[in-house]
Amino acid sequence: MTESPTGELALVMSGGGARAAYQVGLLRWLARRHPDLRIPILTGVSAGAINAAFLATHASGFAQRVARLAELWGNLTTEQVFRVDSFSLARNMLRLGAKLVSGGALAKPQTHAAVDTAPLRELLERVLDARDGKLPGIQANLRDGVLRAVAITTSSYTSGQSITWVQGCNIEQWERAHRRSFNTEITVDHVLASGALPLFFPAVQIGRDWYGDGGLRLTAPLSPAVHMGADRILAISTRYVHARSEPDEPAASGYPPPALILGAVLNSIFLDQFDADALTMQRINSVLEALPAMRERGFRPLRLLVLRPSMNLGRLANEYEVHLPGSFRFLTRGLGTKETRTNDLLSLLMFQPDYLTRLIELGEKDAEARGAEIDAFVCGRAG
Repeated sequence: MTESPTGELALVMSGGGARAAYQVGLLRWLARRHPDLRIPILTGVSAGAINAAFLATHASGFAQRVARLAELWGNLTTEQVFRVDSFSLARNMLRLGAKLVSGGALAKPQTHAAVDTAPLRELLERVLDARDGKLPGIQANLRDGVLRAVAITTSSYTSGQSITWVQGCNIEQWERAHRRSFNTEITVDHVLASGALPLFFPAVQIGRDWYGDGGLRLTAPLSPAVHMGADRILAISTRYVHARSEPDEPAASGYPPPALILGAVLNSIFLDQFDADALTMQRINSVLEALPAMRERGFRPLRLLVLRPSMNLGRLANEYEVHLPGSFRFLTRGLGTKETRTNDLLSLLMFQPDYLTRLIELGEKDAEARGAEIDAFVCGRAG
């Protein structure tokens, strides 16, 4: 195995729904360059939690695990994530609408979200080799020393806190403002809950409480890796950041449609904190470098490398919108997805092979462009 010569390496993967296929492209490039790489700390939120759980569960080498993950995403279809038949979509939307216009009087039969994610549960149970919802592969990798810890973050609708579920070796629990951890045995429910996009996907019950997408209240996405002992953090975001040189072209003509507004809201909830936390860590590192006395008191700088798309994934989604299942396309167009040039909402929900394959290829291309930097980072060379 390619060991970590300068401390533990952690992989942190953000949310982003279907955009998480981009992370797989970066990992595929990395696995090709470093097939025996050991990444002992894995953390993920939302769709990134699926990728983290997959890598943590399977027992083969890094290259083999990533190849299987890429095969999964490259062949994924919308029907494998949620029901897209006309009856299911119409039933859910009508029930939600009836409850709204009746002032809650029509509470039965109850519908919790816009789509039914039963297919996703079935898929995860299969690809994560679950047994009664549990993931025995994680414990096997911990026992064999392949893994030190894996963390999946959810948001508690009961307490309003960000809850990180950790399975690892001698990991101390932590508690900070509005966020805390629990040591537990990771299950399919934890992974499903982390990716439960509010309103679209139903919340998941764990114990007595209900949980949703992990990005909702997660103000410090990099913190789980830090608490689990990482010295170097490779973080993969799915958010494109405009260059200052790019023209400020309006995303829509006239009043912004609901799809554009929802996309902006979801970006602010799930992805903006990722960038803010990375900036905070970089500033802290600068302070520690300037004040050696702080390091003598136990504070330590953490090396961080953030990778992100070189293209706007929302704009890219527009090219593939026409291939969505008919009934689902009809629903999204009702939200105005044809009225916006940047479809962040659509990019979260576009689980179809052509778009996902394009994202995987883009991830590989972006990794190649920063190849020397990534190589130096994972090999522990100063950058």
